[in-house]
Amino acid sequence: MLSTSFKKLVWDYYKKHGRHDLPWRKTRDPYKILVSEVMLQQTQVERVIPYYEEFVRKFPTPTRLAASPLGSVLTVWQGLGYNRRAKMLWEAARALGKSTFSKHEAHLRVLPGVGPYTARAIMAFAYNADVVFIETNIRTAVMHHFFPRKKNVADAEIEKILTATLPKGKAREWYSALMDYGAALKRAGVKTNARVKGYTKQKKFDGSLRQARGAVLRALVAGPLPSARLTMLLGRDREAQMKGALASLTKEGLIVLERGEFALPD
Repeated sequence: MLSTSFKKLVWDYYKKHGRHDLPWRKTRDPYKILVSEVMLQQTQVERVIPYYEEFVRKFPTPTRLAASPLGSVLTVWQGLGYNRRAKMLWEAARALGKSTFSKHEAHLRVLPGVGPYTARAIMAFAYNADVVFIETNIRTAVMHHFFPRKKNVADAEIEKILTATLPKGKAREWYSALMDYGAALKRAGVKTNARVKGYTKQKKFDGSLRQARGAVLRALVAGPLPSARLTMLLGRDREAQMKGALASLTKEGLIVLERGEFALPD
């Protein structure tokens, strides 16, 4: 009975308030859905929209993305954060080559940066496959209705609910509805993260190594710069951290050192 009422509640909300105009919901192209899913990781929908539209305009196919310099991809990505996601997308496009996207999870997960969630999201939104996957808004919706007071809830318990409530043949629309409903609950003040097994609070951005790395990449969009300039971007008191940022970005291939200056890779 609870499953039935839950599904009705989610469908009713989606019918009245669903975000049907989101650009990635207007396509069944698995490549564009991959782009949206990678961008939406740890980033709010409203912030992603303009970046997604610009990215698919500049790189409309995986072939075009694979043929583009990584530096160009990182330039388009600037401001969205978590820049290694851009590199993983680029690597996935290069790994795909001239092949088409598979409808099977095992084949999709061979692509760099594609884990269980991303693979199943592609399967659901591109191919309407009846698969089960969890993201933050889906988790909030299920936790709020099926585990309102329980603590230390494992994802396996949430997956059981999702399996039982999944309307066969409607995965694409159902997960859109679940995400929208869960997002609405969050806006209304519903908080369930602390009751999820394995939950860890995200670290603050200000003062973090992530902030330092982002500052380096933004500066290099304008052109190569010497280490002395880059290490001072956030002030002398963060010079050591900036050196760490340069080292980690270089190791990951997000920047290169050429003739004594750092630059985005060609």
